[in-house]
Amino acid sequence: MPPKAAKSKEAPAERPILGRFSSHLKIGIVGLPNVGKSTLFNTLTKLAIPAENFPFCTIEPNEARVNIPDERFDWLCQLFKPKSEVSAFLEIHDIAGLVRGAHEGQGLGNNFLSHIRAVDGIFHVLRAFEDPDIIHVDDSVDPVRDLEVISGELRLKDIEFMERRIDDVEKSMKRSNDKQLKIEHELCLRVKACLEEGKDVRLVEWKAADIEILNTFQLLTAKPVVYLVNMNEKDYQRKKNKFLAKIHAWVQEHGGEIMIPFSCALERNLADISPEEAAKYCEENKLQLDCIGGEIVDKSDMTTLYFSALPKIIKTGFSAINLIYFFTAGPDEVKCWQIRRQTKAPQAAGAIHTDFERGFICAEVMKFEDLKELGSESAVKAAGKYRQEGKTYVVQDGDIIFFKFNVSSGGKK
Repeated sequence: MPPKAAKSKEAPAERPILGRFSSHLKIGIVGLPNVGKSTLFNTLTKLAIPAENFPFCTIEPNEARVNIPDERFDWLCQLFKPKSEVSAFLEIHDIAGLVRGAHEGQGLGNNFLSHIRAVDGIFHVLRAFEDPDIIHVDDSVDPVRDLEVISGELRLKDIEFMERRIDDVEKSMKRSNDKQLKIEHELCLRVKACLEEGKDVRLVEWKAADIEILNTFQLLTAKPVVYLVNMNEKDYQRKKNKFLAKIHAWVQEHGGEIMIPFSCALERNLADISPEEAAKYCEENKLQLDCIGGEIVDKSDMTTLYFSALPKIIKTGFSAINLIYFFTAGPDEVKCWQIRRQTKAPQAAGAIHTDFERGFICAEVMKFEDLKELGSESAVKAAGKYRQEGKTYVVQDGDIIFFKFNVSSGGKK
């Protein structure tokens, strides 16, 4: 009898992701005025962006790139001692404060909402501290009310967008019998109904075909959100705050996305002193490993801060907008190449150079964990863990890849 056909080893297709399919994705810092947005941005980027104590200080979205802290990248640099080191980065936009009625233009709202439309994810900063010297746009501190205001404004703007879209599609349907228009019209009505029920687009289950259409809209409530709870330094140190439980309950009820408590005041203080002073300050204030949202850095490495929530915030934001990266590594260069999750090998090669994608032959892949465990590329090969992958391979975060390609004249289109 003839041998049975081998079963396909290809993994089942992953569910499509809401959002742009691009490696150039960015995240915006969003919230009401005077909640700590620009202070966070300043601390993250060490750029002198104004953060005075009045609404609408930040009129244009300020932009910066911050490196992604990664022990794997550091380890590869120590192994290869390359001439050039290029880490991954997160592009962050500081967007001015929204207020109630922003969807109707209140407080320059239309400009700010357009800035949110231009980013791919949201750091939603919440004020969970009381300070009579820092005014609140609603005259009292209530983070859950603030959550409702911001999320409500984004939904109302999306409803406005969908109403215009429905009108446009209905006009096109009168002139054409295209079945695709009918499909889009039906989806638009469902999206509008969800929004009017108070449901954000990203929190609704959509079919793959729906997501393809939704991704052409770039709706505000389709963008992933990371909630950053800004507490005063004292509450953060003692890991207690009277607003935290209510914020957590609201977030769980509205999709259960990631929530990171932190202290802008603490981060700013740490950023303004030397690493040695920062380490001493954290020791004196008992800022230990179990502090909410924080990360301990090796105390023997005095070039970095001893304690900060910023690495966690940066890495969480990068992951939230569905970015990953693979490595190319050697004595000349160790570099992180960032791509969108679900990217296949030829398109990942194209992140390096378009010729690599056009003439793609294969990707030679080893896992970072295997290289670290075995110590060298030759040892990984000897262990049978160095693989050749083809055009259908979906690149995984942390892959170390060498691409083979051929762009000879005969292969050109």
